[in-house]
Amino acid sequence: MFTPRLMSQCCSSPALVAHTLNVRTWSVDSGDLCGFKASLVYIDTALGKPREVFRLPTDVTACDNRLCASLHFTSPSWVTLSDGTGRLYVIGTGDRGHSPEKWEIMFNEELGNPFIIIHSISLLKAEEHSVAILLLRIEKEELDMKGSGFYVSLEWVIVSKKKEDSKKYEITKHHVLRGKSVPHYAAIEPNGNGLMIASYKSFKVVSVDQDLEESMDRPEKIKVEPLYYWQQTEDDLTVTVRLPEGSTKDDIQIQFLPDNINIKLKDIQVVEGKLYSSIDHEGSTWTIKENDGLEISLIKKNEGLMWPELVVGDKQGELIRDPAQCAAIAERLMHLTSDELNPNPDKEKPPCNAQELEECDIFFEESSSLCRFDGNTLKTTHVVNLGSNQYLFSVIVDPKEMPCFCLRHDVDALLWQPHCSQQDDMWEHIATFNALGYVQASKRDKKFFACAPNYSYAALCECLRRVFIYRQPTPMSTVLYNRKEGRHVGQVAKQQVTSLETNDPILGFQATNERLFVLTTKNLFLIKVNTEN
Repeated sequence: MFTPRLMSQCCSSPALVAHTLNVRTWSVDSGDLCGFKASLVYIDTALGKPREVFRLPTDVTACDNRLCASLHFTSPSWVTLSDGTGRLYVIGTGDRGHSPEKWEIMFNEELGNPFIIIHSISLLKAEEHSVAILLLRIEKEELDMKGSGFYVSLEWVIVSKKKEDSKKYEITKHHVLRGKSVPHYAAIEPNGNGLMIASYKSFKVVSVDQDLEESMDRPEKIKVEPLYYWQQTEDDLTVTVRLPEGSTKDDIQIQFLPDNINIKLKDIQVVEGKLYSSIDHEGSTWTIKENDGLEISLIKKNEGLMWPELVVGDKQGELIRDPAQCAAIAERLMHLTSDELNPNPDKEKPPCNAQELEECDIFFEESSSLCRFDGNTLKTTHVVNLGSNQYLFSVIVDPKEMPCFCLRHDVDALLWQPHCSQQDDMWEHIATFNALGYVQASKRDKKFFACAPNYSYAALCECLRRVFIYRQPTPMSTVLYNRKEGRHVGQVAKQQVTSLETNDPILGFQATNERLFVLTTKNLFLIKVNTEN
């Protein structure tokens, strides 16, 4: 196993961690094809002589399941590093744009099994500096007999400066979340007050004081009786709560608000929090049934919207699904599918089957969700069902904000910017890449995906050699007409491709507004994106 050496060009960009390389260039214009203009663009350029700024200690503990070292550029003057054996480093780099000094280790500690760093931020509150880091581990679940046998652990670690020694840091907080799928997206809010996770399987907070080897889903775990049951139609919801023996109406306290509900029985909190969607609070009612049950009727404001949960983040209730309703849905979908492969193409309405769909037409069976966890209470404050909108990539558009994430909506790709300061509108749509879903689906060997921070292009990189660049539509300087429809075309999108002069595997990919950095096992390729054509 080689010892990683990290090089710097006096620049904060993580893409400039490699060797100098000249990139030869040429240009080819393939003309107009189906409304797209494809061309090949290379440039003659070179990086300056690199210098060593940090080297991992050579006496790292041997580890049988060692991972590759992972590095995250926390801020212009801080870096977090995992050596792949389970040891975490927090490193002071000085101002990487100007400082010629070597990097200094400010904290390092063994944290158990190997992990990778997926995000980190630098915080300065009341003149006290700290670094918040998000770690990811895949660990074996010995008692998981039905699943994959593994679980995913996200660890939110905060390393703070010691008060008695300004040059030493220590762990002050260590939160652990556990789930059954690797998150598509996970990031800490810039103010350190929350965490956002997008994944197929939801994550749950695990107290670090508990035995972390205890499984979340052990079959022998005692089932806890739900505090309430609920069911729904397209128009309303019904919540049922079992009343303690001898309860009267005076023991019941219920408050209906357009977006919240609060239910208490004999001063005991049953459920309280934000509803998944709005209700007609004036039309909602409750009544006591003969079987000592409290029945609450809620009228939906958004008719037809089916709620995945009653109260956001509350797991104390159980949804009762109506068998007749499930059967009706299955019957409505029956005519759309076929178990046979195109059984009779000559029929007037041949059935659709999955073999005839393109990748970007497929509706994923498991829908993913985007959740926000509060940094103080560790409770879920926001949940958004992403449905079948496939996650494509994430990118930093504004260093002061959280990383953006790109989702596929039908055939287009939409870029979303999280805003932790806007509690009522936390995710803003900031850019659209038209038809990028089809582009992405057609590349079977895709490995990395990125876009320019100014949204001018998106780029896709394969495992070997080829890089594809897809430009946003730009106005045409000449008159162009659609060949089939005869209509005037005012804008044309462009696609470009470059082939690297190597067959080495591609390990990293980074996009800026004007350049693409492609890192292989031996070289760093720098490709300038011509912004004028």
